[in-house]
Amino acid sequence: MVYRKDSLWKTIDWWAIALYVLLVVCGWFSICGASYDYGEPDFIDFSTRAGKQLVWICCSFVLGFVLLMLEERLYETYAYLIYGLMILLLFGTIFNPNEIKGSNSWIVLGPVSIQPAEFAKFATSLALAKFMGEYTFSMDRWKNMSTALAIILVPMFLIVCQKETGSALVYLSFFLVLYREGMTGSILFSGVCAVVYFIVGIRFRSDLMDDGYTSWGEFSVLALVFLFCALLIKAYCKDSKKPVRYVLLFGLGGTLLGLLFSVYVIPFDVVYVQSALFVLLCGYLVYCFLHERIRNYLYILLFAVGSIGFFYSIDYVFNNVLEPHQQIRIKVLLGMENDPTGAGYNVNQSKIAIGSGGFWGKGFLNGTQTKLKYVPEQDTDFIFCTVGEEQGFVGASIVILLFATLIWRLIYLSERQSSRFGRVYGYCVASILFFHLFINIGMVLGLTPVIGIPLPFFSYGGSSLWGFTILLFIFLRIDSAREH
Repeated sequence: MVYRKDSLWKTIDWWAIALYVLLVVCGWFSICGASYDYGEPDFIDFSTRAGKQLVWICCSFVLGFVLLMLEERLYETYAYLIYGLMILLLFGTIFNPNEIKGSNSWIVLGPVSIQPAEFAKFATSLALAKFMGEYTFSMDRWKNMSTALAIILVPMFLIVCQKETGSALVYLSFFLVLYREGMTGSILFSGVCAVVYFIVGIRFRSDLMDDGYTSWGEFSVLALVFLFCALLIKAYCKDSKKPVRYVLLFGLGGTLLGLLFSVYVIPFDVVYVQSALFVLLCGYLVYCFLHERIRNYLYILLFAVGSIGFFYSIDYVFNNVLEPHQQIRIKVLLGMENDPTGAGYNVNQSKIAIGSGGFWGKGFLNGTQTKLKYVPEQDTDFIFCTVGEEQGFVGASIVILLFATLIWRLIYLSERQSSRFGRVYGYCVASILFFHLFINIGMVLGLTPVIGIPLPFFSYGGSSLWGFTILLFIFLRIDSAREH
């Protein structure tokens, strides 16, 4: 088959560019609505937030054009170098004396502040795509898998050290890429289980059952461990009917008998019974491995022990690792505290603003909540509440639809790549955008914790806009050079 290279302007995906421009323009109008006060200078006055953002937007368009003009092979050739330089920059930023909003993640250069964490996303995406695009790469090899995880976790750790937990959590989106490229679903399943354990542990650890001794949190998690182990045995072990039956019968059945005895006969802590049953479960999994010679039984054993270890470490992590404001935000989200004037103020005011917009919205510059500055960070992390108030349900739905269309388009472009490097990088871009969209809108609506990450192309700030522009346009340049 003979391949030919057409002109860049013929092969570039104009649909993705059109969506990008449309989102950026809509974002600028949202910033105008969120930051403008009557009597202030015009929107294009560079002393206003809207005027400054307009400068960043113009620079982003120029930056996107430059990225399209560069040879596509440069991105793959220098992927590791870009990643290494970004790691050094992240490490140096930890010791930055300029603290902004409790974070050391900003580098101040005169009147301009830059956040390296926003640019580390495209560098990590390039390095991951470069490594996974190698001919010898295989997700089945632990060495390859551990190296891919290291590429993701190193910048994540450095960003946490900068006290920028929200930006660090974005790197969890790369696990969606690993799953697309063949990572076993059990790892994603383990991640979901960890989230469940964390929520149950924090929310119900101190609540006692009717017997007055058993913790709802401990009881529930131990019961879930038995259930999850049975599901994993059924999914990953051959001839698993008998082992599944035994785990369910003795694990959940024994737990139920202990609970009934505690409630109706002699009250006691049922967790003691569950702990003994858990030890038997571990012994049974070892027996199944020795008898059947199926290694997956050991992995399930590791999952079970890791689940218990993770659960009993939650209190330490929550009280000693998370910052006080992060603890309060989680408690408010889980309904453990009612704090309408403190940690929950942003979310409450955001929901009021969105609700007041109704179906059609109040119109551009007519939002009362945003004009009276009731919503803190309303032109950055909580910019979506401005969309909801001024444009209503219709406008907010259109914005979400535009984002969904762009993400779908990126997935489509990723699947048509002729190289694994291009496909992996494309999925990195789509996953990062999806994570930002889901978490940002979720926290504005009170569905996810407030972790302080921007809404792509909408939130005020040059670092965020430039970071997403670089991330997207590198992929568009790679896609334009594909064999077709």
